[in-house]
This record gives sequence, structure tokens and C-alpha cells, in this order.
Amino acid sequence: MKTMAITDFKAHALRVLGEVAARREKVLVTKRGKPLAEIIPYTGTKPTAGQLAETLVFEKDVVSPLGQQMWDACG
Repeated sequence: MKTMAITDFKAHALRVLGEVAARREKVLVTKRGKPLAEIIPYTGTKPTAGQLAETLVFEKDVVSPLGQQMWDACG
């Protein structure tokens, strides 16, 4: 996978997108050396059940960090 800084991506976005489409290779865009975005080729297919399972993070308890009162106020 190719890696490039956000400034390079901004300057050459159309070319990079064309290369991603033609070569079917991902590009990782970084900001100050940290991953910011991943440009992937379009497949045209809809996700099937379980296809996104590894992209989600299960944090167990999402209520406790804010407290029950904040959740009640939002509802």
C-alpha cells in the first residue's frame, strides 16, 4: 500500500484517485506521520452480512463514560 502526506495528496488528488482506480491499490494518507484516511478502489458491491464485522470496535460499556444522567438528558 502506498503512503503519502496529506499535502501531497491535496496537490495531486485527481492523479492519485485515477491511479487507485486503475491499479486497484489502496493509498494511505497521513498527517504529520499519523494515518488520516485510506483511499480504496470502488468496488460497486454492497456490503454483505458480516463483511464489516472487523471494522467495528466493541467497547462493552458505552454508558459509564458519560454517566447515566447524561444519557437520560440526551434521550
